[in-house]
Amino acid sequence: MGKVTGFLEIDRQEQKYQPAADRVRHFREFTLPLTDPEVQRQAARCMDCGIPYCHGPQGCPVDNQIPDWNDLVYSGDWENAAFDLHSTNNFPEFTGRICPAPCEEACTLNLEDVPVAIKTVEQAIADKAWANGWVRPQPPTHHTGRKVAVIGAGSAGLAAAQQLARVGHTVHVYEREPKAGGLLRYGIPDFKMEKHHIERRVRQMEAEGVTFHFGANIGVSTTMQELIDGHDAVLIACGAEKPRDPGLPGMELSGVHYAMPFLVQQNRRIGGEPIHEAPILAGGKHVVVIGGGDTASDCIGTSFRQGALRVTQLDIRPMPPLKEDKLTVWPYWPTKFRTSSSQAEGAEREFSAATLGVVGKNGRATHVQCSRVDEKRAPIPGTEFLIKADLVLIAIGFTGPAEGTYLEELSGLERDRRGNVAATMTDYKTNIDKVFAAGDVRRGQSLVVWAIKEGRQAARSIDEYLMGSSTLPR
Repeated sequence: MGKVTGFLEIDRQEQKYQPAADRVRHFREFTLPLTDPEVQRQAARCMDCGIPYCHGPQGCPVDNQIPDWNDLVYSGDWENAAFDLHSTNNFPEFTGRICPAPCEEACTLNLEDVPVAIKTVEQAIADKAWANGWVRPQPPTHHTGRKVAVIGAGSAGLAAAQQLARVGHTVHVYEREPKAGGLLRYGIPDFKMEKHHIERRVRQMEAEGVTFHFGANIGVSTTMQELIDGHDAVLIACGAEKPRDPGLPGMELSGVHYAMPFLVQQNRRIGGEPIHEAPILAGGKHVVVIGGGDTASDCIGTSFRQGALRVTQLDIRPMPPLKEDKLTVWPYWPTKFRTSSSQAEGAEREFSAATLGVVGKNGRATHVQCSRVDEKRAPIPGTEFLIKADLVLIAIGFTGPAEGTYLEELSGLERDRRGNVAATMTDYKTNIDKVFAAGDVRRGQSLVVWAIKEGRQAARSIDEYLMGSSTLPR
């Protein structure tokens, strides 16, 4: 695929970023796209590797046919590349921006640390498809007379709704928030993905027959039983919203918050939505972010853009190696030292650091108390230290769907040991008749690309349940 000798002749090239001093002044996307010839040269590096792990289970959850569309881009056939890309991924402009790209880690050329710039090529194809009008509504050619409800307009819910509408089902999406997107809209900052990408997908889906009901809080405005009774199938795709509780002393102090309310508020400001809670702002403050994942990184970038004086990130894990042992872990996702664009904007990072508690004065947080940890992540006596903190953001993940919701209405609904809705990837059926589950509400917190995959597979399962067979892909 690509140019046979391209990987020998062409160096790897990725999108560049605006300088940190410039990009922290705004919340817009800051990547600098490559030119079309540059993208084609990168696609040409895709070698005929025999077993393309990039689109196997190790590399791409949605099974993107990466060598195929790399070859099409190299040949200048961008339109067919876009068609191929959309055949496996409903929203490549989302994943091309925010996916961590396990496909590149699984690339054969990554054995030499120069994988094909797959994510860069994917975004370029998706953006060109929109710019040239190749992304159009695909309304069904017939209607089945079946009615499906989708709870949640996040990645899984949107993917499932689009697939189901295209095969002729009447699809109603019920979303608690005023707009679609779920974490794509309210959790992921605009500097990683601007929200107009979501809006045009909503318009496309509406033209395909999907009906959106915003501000529809199931369990409050409508009972779950009413939803089941009024539809032939119901898909639960409400995500994992319950934050993991660190159980820290001082959590009650003013200035201590979970990450999501902080991120959601900023996204609402940019989107022109009202904020009904007390504002959480980092401007002029010493910020401490507890956690080492993507959400923590989003908190760092948002804090800098709000004008934080200093941002420190605490990670209980030891500093990972700068380079992985390829022969041990390839083609799987390796543990190695990575620096996100937000961390590169000036964050101070503390590894092997346990958070012992938040210290305050007059009811307000002033410091975070920490200590070093041993190989079992246990605090080492005598290594305690304090970090000044006016704002403490806790970003240590989620434990499952929110509690006290419509899920409790479903008497006997089976959950797994983590509290997620129990359903398999074989058929996505719950133990309640007509009710299916997909995305983070089923698998736990995960990547957007996995949510899209589960939404697509759940749509096929629902179609088979309703019609006896399905033409939708898995």
